[in-house]
Amino acid sequence: MDFSEHLDNLRHEGNYRELPRMTTGDVIDFSTNDYLGLGGDSELQASFFADPASLKVPMTSSASRLLASRQIEYDNLEVALRLLYSKRRGDDTGALLFNSGYHANTGLIPAVASKGTYIIADRLVHASIIDGIVLSKAPFSRFRHNDYGHLRELLAKHSPDHKNILVIVESVYSMDGDRADIEALLGLRREFPNVSLYVDEAHAFGVLGPRGLGLVAESSAPWEVDFTIGTFGKAGASMGAFAITSARTREYLINTARSFIFSTVLPPMQIAWTRFTLSRLLHGDGLRERLGQLAQQLNNVLSQFSVIPIEVSHIQPLIIGDPKEAVELSSRLLFYGIKALPIRKPTVPAGTDRLRFSLSAAMTDEDLRVLNRALRDLLPIINPQP
Repeated sequence: MDFSEHLDNLRHEGNYRELPRMTTGDVIDFSTNDYLGLGGDSELQASFFADPASLKVPMTSSASRLLASRQIEYDNLEVALRLLYSKRRGDDTGALLFNSGYHANTGLIPAVASKGTYIIADRLVHASIIDGIVLSKAPFSRFRHNDYGHLRELLAKHSPDHKNILVIVESVYSMDGDRADIEALLGLRREFPNVSLYVDEAHAFGVLGPRGLGLVAESSAPWEVDFTIGTFGKAGASMGAFAITSARTREYLINTARSFIFSTVLPPMQIAWTRFTLSRLLHGDGLRERLGQLAQQLNNVLSQFSVIPIEVSHIQPLIIGDPKEAVELSSRLLFYGIKALPIRKPTVPAGTDRLRFSLSAAMTDEDLRVLNRALRDLLPIINPQP
């Protein structure tokens, strides 16, 4: 096989990707998903490894969860999650760990989309959700982003002809930072009795909701959301993911979710670290407040250069519209000590090529001032005014 022509076309379009080089020196990193700044907290790491018990936890499981002989770290973390979420969901709460958000979505969706299920997803859901839908082989359609009138039209059309309808959204969308309306979704679930709700909280977990447990936990009826997915690799400063659902559904997933059954499970050491960082995350209201302050400052900066309204969020885009110009702006910003990577199709629709700015609570006010000065210098070059 020769992929030269395909690669040449990507270069011509400005959509060729390379693994980013490691940056050296003092760089303000706006590409991180370490929203609370815990991932770079050396004191947190030192505290974990200062405990002699941590050093005795194995570095590998060497087996899938169903075969691994050591289960205590996984059990402890799942029990902790179940107790946290059951305070709002009730006693019939189950928590199940997955190796990543991608594993969760590509394993859980095919497992629950049984025969007779129709799937309706927001148009901007993550690629892992789309892959999970495709693997399920269930018929599906997509509603216009955050357009619940359109979603209702699709529910009215397909609900009578299918036993189950699975509606899938993200609570915070990874490229625009905007939020789903959980209350509107709950209303539609009540209106259509055969609807189940699936909410991916990858970019909300740790950041939003009571104790950082997400927008579903903040809603009026979290027990009516059938599947809540969270990840530890962002605000959680670790790796892996989890599904919150009913206790019986957890049993079902253990027996049917292929990404769970057939993957070597994350190392016990990783899970022990996750449980350790979870305790810090839960007590991070001050970090979440600081993140909100930085979000407003970032919005003040980016709004100067955008005719498109930008959501005040820990994730904010600067739409450039052309992939080559997005790459060029990213490259020039690096000379100012700013890392902000270009996002192009297929990650975002063609014509919405952008720089994606994500925040960490560890950033300073001066970091935002540096960005402001850099964009003021560079944007007339990248996007000259007529």
